[in-house]
Amino acid sequence: MNEIRSKRLRQADIAEKAGVSISTVSRVLANEPGISAVIRQHILKVAADIGYPVKSSAEPLPGGLALIASDSATGGLSVFYEGIVEGLRANALERGMPFDIRLVREARITPENVREQMSTAKAEGLFLVGIDPSDELRLWLEESGTPLVLVNGTDPRMRFDGVSPANFFGAFEATSRILAAGHRRVLHLTGLHRQTIHERTRGFDAAISAVEGATSRLLPLSFQGSASAEAHAVTSAVLTESPDFTAAFCMNDFVAVGVLEAVKEAGRRVPEDFAIVGFDDLPCALMTDPPLSTMRVDRAAIGRDSVSLMISRFRDRNVPTRQICHAVVPVSGGTLPSET
Repeated sequence: MNEIRSKRLRQADIAEKAGVSISTVSRVLANEPGISAVIRQHILKVAADIGYPVKSSAEPLPGGLALIASDSATGGLSVFYEGIVEGLRANALERGMPFDIRLVREARITPENVREQMSTAKAEGLFLVGIDPSDELRLWLEESGTPLVLVNGTDPRMRFDGVSPANFFGAFEATSRILAAGHRRVLHLTGLHRQTIHERTRGFDAAISAVEGATSRLLPLSFQGSASAEAHAVTSAVLTESPDFTAAFCMNDFVAVGVLEAVKEAGRRVPEDFAIVGFDDLPCALMTDPPLSTMRVDRAAIGRDSVSLMISRFRDRNVPTRQICHAVVPVSGGTLPSET
C-alpha cells in the first residue's frame, strides 16, 4: 500500500507541503548547488515524511582539498575567511564529502606542489580559497581535468566554477549610497591584487560615472603591513593635499577603520563632514565610533555553496562552468549621514 501511495506522489506535493517552488524541490532532489543547507534539509525531511522515494547514493563521494594562502595580501586567514571555512567544513560534513584544508604560501601554489598536496590528502577536487590561480596552474588544471572551485573568486574566462559575492553590484550599491547622500568627491581605497577586487573597482567607477558632477580618486594599497595602518597613512596624506574630498568607499572594513581614524584626526566630523562605506560587514564594523556603514557578505554561504558546486562537478564533469554570485546587502551604520 505504501509503495502504491509513493508512486502517486509528485514533486509538486513536496513543494506544496514545504512551501517552496517545484523547481527548488527538483534542484534539491538532483543535489544541485545554490540551495541553502536549511532549505535542503527541510525539503528532504518533507519528502521523507510523505513517503516520496528519495534516491540516496551509496557511492562514496571523492574527497576535496581546500588551499588558503598563509601570506595572503589581505593579511592571512582573517575573520572573513574563517566564516568561509566554517561553511566549507559544515557542508562537506553534511554531504559526506571527505574534506581537508591547508595553509600554504602563495608562492608554493604550483602544479607540482598542488599535485603533491592533493595526493597526500587523497583528494580529487581542489578548492582555491581567495586565490587566483597562476597561468601555469590554470593550464595544468585544464589539462589534468582536475575539478576546481574558486572560493570567493571568479574566472573572467569562465573556465572554472566559482562562488563569490556580487562584487560589481555590491560596490555599485555602496558607492550609490555615498552619492545619494550628496557627496561628489569620493576616494576609493583598494588593492589591485585580485579579480574580485577589480570587479569592485568597476562597480565603483560605474556608480561615479552614472552621476553628473561626481569625481573620484583611486588610492591603491600595497597591503605590506596592517591594512588599517596603511589606509590611515594614505588618507591622512590625501586629506592634507586635497581637502575637498568628502567621502570614501573602502574595499573592506579593515581599510575603512583606518580611514575613519585618519578623518577624525584631521578634525573632520563623521558623518557630517566626511562619509565612509566599508565592505564585508566584519565584526570590527560594530566596534568603531561611529559604527561603520558597510555591505554584508554571507561568508558561510559562500563556503557551503562551494562544496555543493564541487559535488555537482564530481557527478557530471562535462556540465557547463558555473559561477554562483551572492547578493551583498547594505548594512546601516553611523558613517553615512542618512543612516545616523
